[in-house]
Amino acid sequence: MKKFAAILLSLLLVLVSVSALADTLTMVTNASFPPYEYMDGEEMTGIDVEIAKAIGAKLGYAEDEIKFVDMEFDSLIPAVQQGKADFSMGGITVTEERAQLISFSDTYATGVQAIIVKEGSPITCADDLSAEGANYSIGVQLSTTGDLYATWYLEDEGLATVQRYPNGNEAVMALLNGKIDCVIIDNEPAKAYVAAHEGLKVLDTAYAVEEYAAMIAKDNTEFLAKFNAALQELKEDGTIAAIIEKYIPAE
Repeated sequence: MKKFAAILLSLLLVLVSVSALADTLTMVTNASFPPYEYMDGEEMTGIDVEIAKAIGAKLGYAEDEIKFVDMEFDSLIPAVQQGKADFSMGGITVTEERAQLISFSDTYATGVQAIIVKEGSPITCADDLSAEGANYSIGVQLSTTGDLYATWYLEDEGLATVQRYPNGNEAVMALLNGKIDCVIIDNEPAKAYVAAHEGLKVLDTAYAVEEYAAMIAKDNTEFLAKFNAALQELKEDGTIAAIIEKYIPAE
């Protein structure tokens, strides 16, 4: 009887092991943030997508076992908290407020918050937004750091009105249509939007500089450790730098 129980236990352990290998790795993001994540036809691609695939490979997942889910940016943290995803990447800036809700991985890239304006705009530098008597209408993507910074340092100080949009493209369309005076968004998407629309430009002065990391549920400490170990290996062997260079060539 004991021998039978031991055999049964061994079979169960094998089944559990096989099941674990077959599990998918799920990343949630907002795929309107080129070049970090965006849709190329029906396929999601970009810096974060390629980094996620490289990390997945380090963790033993085949490419078709990694699932990417597109959703609104302000839904990313709840999705991770509720276990609907293993992690989230999306040009996500490390902030103390977010760190109270989720765990951040080690950082892997540096981002810059930029300002998009129309050609001929009276806004010529970041300081113009906080100048005495300023009262501009600023477009941002909801729940991004552009939204947070514009709210804390401009709207809450009575220097601006913040208009929040579900994605960067809608904010840019509002700027083109004269509904707002500028857009605060990450520099790389800003350059992509300006390249796609005549009459817009990115100001030379940055609004803020920040670090990007992945978000993982606070109780998923074992996965966080494995994720960071894989990320560190990819940093050391040059994979991360090569992926970023592919999408953002050094000038």
